[in-house]
Amino acid sequence: MTQHLTDAQKYDIIAAKDKSYDGVFFVGVLTTAIFCRPGCPARVPNAENCQYYDTAYDALKAGYRACKKCHPASHSAQDGPLVKRLIALVEDDPARVWREGDLKAIGIDPSTARRQFKRRFGMSFTAYARARRLALGLKTLAKGGDMIEAQLASGYESESGFRKAFGNAFGAASGDTLYVDWIDTPYGPMIAVASAEALFLLEFTDRVKLDRQMQRVAKKNRVNITAGRTAIHDQIAGELELYFKGKLTEFKTPLALTGTDFQKTTWHALLRIPYGQTKSYAELAETVGNPKSFRAVANSNANNGLALIVPCHRVIAKDGTLGGYAGGLDRKQKLLDLERGD
Repeated sequence: MTQHLTDAQKYDIIAAKDKSYDGVFFVGVLTTAIFCRPGCPARVPNAENCQYYDTAYDALKAGYRACKKCHPASHSAQDGPLVKRLIALVEDDPARVWREGDLKAIGIDPSTARRQFKRRFGMSFTAYARARRLALGLKTLAKGGDMIEAQLASGYESESGFRKAFGNAFGAASGDTLYVDWIDTPYGPMIAVASAEALFLLEFTDRVKLDRQMQRVAKKNRVNITAGRTAIHDQIAGELELYFKGKLTEFKTPLALTGTDFQKTTWHALLRIPYGQTKSYAELAETVGNPKSFRAVANSNANNGLALIVPCHRVIAKDGTLGGYAGGLDRKQKLLDLERGD
């Protein structure tokens, strides 16, 4: 049902506080880091601060916590006292790892908690708590924290455990497997998702909406993403090392582009922008054969999912200013300076 609703239509539903759509989709509010039902009684957020999710679990993985006014964790805001209590326990200490013994110690039967939470929220209590812990780790990375900080924020005792849990959180229902690993660079850590044959995603860990990029790759390619490393990770890591030393001007790592035909056309045009040179968004639109499509081109540019390799950082505004960059304007300027030899 949600696939027939545009973001604009969803926002109209939220603005009208239409409870008939409760459970059909969920809205995450960037400014509060809370996700709600469409019919939430809270103040309506601005449209630009809304992100939409098909399930509550997707909202949790993106780093949002459940609203205490509309209780998106239960089918009805009036029922589910045990569910509400469990959610409160997690929110009071989101980094805590909850075990059956912990629940028994506070008078909660683990099997009852699991059954009621699953029925009302579509996931087990432990899955909910795990998603909240992973969200803390993702936020730490997004703020520039290193892997150890993200691991500790998530309540994981080992880095390998955090990596595995993080990768498993972005799987599809069925399909083949891709592998996610981290690559350290002079300009910040990057996440690489690859098969044994091609690179599907390469992004700085503090990239805006990194979670959506991961989910898009998993969903569009119908794959599971789990922690691991392939020869492709080794290849791109070696090329990145040379690139940041100014010794590589063209990447050779095989790519798997995930997008629409228009997006892929735009990305191929980006690949043809020479190292050390730039184009404006308007010029890029002309290159793809539609001068009036510069806004669509800019959107495709921002969502290519293969930072540096598909060089969206080489596209600037018509007046010569930097324009936008999901990886941050400071980093965009540094990349351009690097390629120009400044």
